[in-house]
Amino acid sequence: MKKFTLSLLCFIFLAIAPAFAYNMNHFTDDFKISDALLLLEKVGADEVFDNLQENSVKIVFYDLSLLSYSYKDHYAINGETNFGERYILINTKYKKCSIEEIACLIAHESCHKSKKATLAEETLATQTEAKYWIKLKQPNKTYQVTDLNKRLNQLAYLYKNSDKNNNYIQTRIANSPFYRQQLALE
Repeated sequence: MKKFTLSLLCFIFLAIAPAFAYNMNHFTDDFKISDALLLLEKVGADEVFDNLQENSVKIVFYDLSLLSYSYKDHYAINGETNFGERYILINTKYKKCSIEEIACLIAHESCHKSKKATLAEETLATQTEAKYWIKLKQPNKTYQVTDLNKRLNQLAYLYKNSDKNNNYIQTRIANSPFYRQQLALE
């Protein structure tokens, strides 16, 4: 009887477990992005998946300079098509970065929900990016030195050193000429 009960419980668990897993094909057709999403799932990034599912987001690599030359150095953007479909476009210049780094970009962009970003939303998105870099970065792995890698390391440092009285990420964003213009802080 114990064997039967144990077998039945194992069967039920194996039958139900896939229902709780996220379907990565819903978000992307790209293998690298899918691997980054699986990595986020592995560390329990439910907030990221909640945001992606809530907005039915599709994620792709894209040459952002094709949208506008001013986007050529952006890491990624979050937007909406004319038909209301939400997307995250990750700059193709970062396609060779690690899946850990790509996962952090996805985590950041998943936080953008409003049509026009605010300082609070950008701060949350950037803190989320830093938080997941701290979780995902492997201590014995050598990462290619890129603009993205430098950014993530700097954000992790700011995140770790912030407290309730000094939010260094928010200060960095508020003092950035790019974000001052983007967020109409001037």
